[in-house]
Amino acid sequence: MANTLRTHLRTPSALRSGLLTGLAQIVLALAAAGAGALLAQKFGRSAKTDGFLAAYGVYLLLVLAAQSFRLVVVPDLTRAAAEGRLGGEARSYALAFLALAVPVSVLVAAFSGPLGDLVTGSLPPESADVAGRALAVLVPAAFVQLLAALAASALAALNSYGTAALGFATGGIVGLVVFAALADAHGIVSLAWGLAANATVALAIPLTMLLRRHAIGGAWPQPLGIGPRLLHLLQGAAVPLALQGCYLLGLRFAAKLGVGSVTSFSYAYLAASTLVAATAFSVGIISSAPLTRRGVDAVAAGRHVVHAGWVSLSLVGAAAGVFALVGGPIVQFVLGDEYRGQVGRELGHLVVYLSPWMVGWVGFAVTFPLVFVAGRRKTLVPLAVLGFVVCIPLGLGLRAAWGLPGIAIAVGLATLVIALGLMTALSLRTLAIAALGLGRLALTVGGAAALAFGGLSLALSPAAAAGAGLVVYAFVIVALRSLGLSDAWTYVRGLH
Repeated sequence: MANTLRTHLRTPSALRSGLLTGLAQIVLALAAAGAGALLAQKFGRSAKTDGFLAAYGVYLLLVLAAQSFRLVVVPDLTRAAAEGRLGGEARSYALAFLALAVPVSVLVAAFSGPLGDLVTGSLPPESADVAGRALAVLVPAAFVQLLAALAASALAALNSYGTAALGFATGGIVGLVVFAALADAHGIVSLAWGLAANATVALAIPLTMLLRRHAIGGAWPQPLGIGPRLLHLLQGAAVPLALQGCYLLGLRFAAKLGVGSVTSFSYAYLAASTLVAATAFSVGIISSAPLTRRGVDAVAAGRHVVHAGWVSLSLVGAAAGVFALVGGPIVQFVLGDEYRGQVGRELGHLVVYLSPWMVGWVGFAVTFPLVFVAGRRKTLVPLAVLGFVVCIPLGLGLRAAWGLPGIAIAVGLATLVIALGLMTALSLRTLAIAALGLGRLALTVGGAAALAFGGLSLALSPAAAAGAGLVVYAFVIVALRSLGLSDAWTYVRGLH
């Protein structure tokens, strides 16, 4: 038994694990971008796309909860693996999820029409019809993604990340192929079927590996504890659901600005989330298991947040600078002529206005696993409610002042409130270290981006300034590495 355990826990490098996880997120992002481009090319910017993307917001809400649950359940499964009861623990979680997923999926299918009206608000009836038909497919697909996240978490408890990364990446590619094959014959809802295929593959590959490793056998825990596990799921999902709920509020606020606004906000949010998912989310995934084994105190938690933030935000700053200068042409190239001119420029600028959201989301992604490592989950539900409620007046007020950019800023501020709340839940010492470190980091990255991209834009064309700005930005960040980037890189490489 001891030899088996040592074999299971033989650790690959954190850098390799992070690169594999990050690469999977990039492939998923590229597949999503391809699907978005195909959606825009074939269906334009219309009431139908508004309706589908409103339903897609619900799917994103559940998938974000599923992906974030990987951060929640890994500590439990890591402890179970160390004690030789991983199989029973993983199966019990799966049973609890199915007890929730099956009735919810049936209810969504039965009431898809009224739910379509609910998520589309004041949009035309055509939007509600598309949203209702899409929800009937997207909600079950999202629950399958939750099971895929559980399978990936079980592998993470055994220090295996490559198979799960392969599953999610392959699922993204398969989903895009299915959408492309069905789009002409079955219309816009075929994207929902593509996402269902994506989820099926994402579950099948890690589950197959777990079966080959005989990792999910063993006795069932006594008692099964379905209720407590669902409560654990609720606690773990509360903050991610609140974050995605703020995005859904943003869609509802955008719907009041006219047809096309929901679509523009959705694409900008997708681009911004892609930038942070490939870095911050990956660091969160690979750090949960090792931090569970070694433990973490208040000071170590604060430093972890800052180090992980450096790795993530230094890349985000470069992408935001590029979007600020040439976001319009990029959007038109990817999404088609429906997004040319002012529409494309505004969408590109929306990505920049989502910068506060990106900073807040990075703070959330790298702090959230620590809450479960430290066992401080009781504050999560009140914090989720606070963040969601704060978003309502912020969204209404800033929309009236600045339109879509105001909505983006409001969602970002609500996300920052949640991220700071998570740090506070760990300890005031953690909050002080992490908030100060992230604040300095945001100023450093923002200043470097303004110097590199903003300065060059005064003398060069937007395209030339974007290209040269990337080079200058990289030199500035490397020159400032003594402020924390070098330490952050060393820390992340040594996580395992």
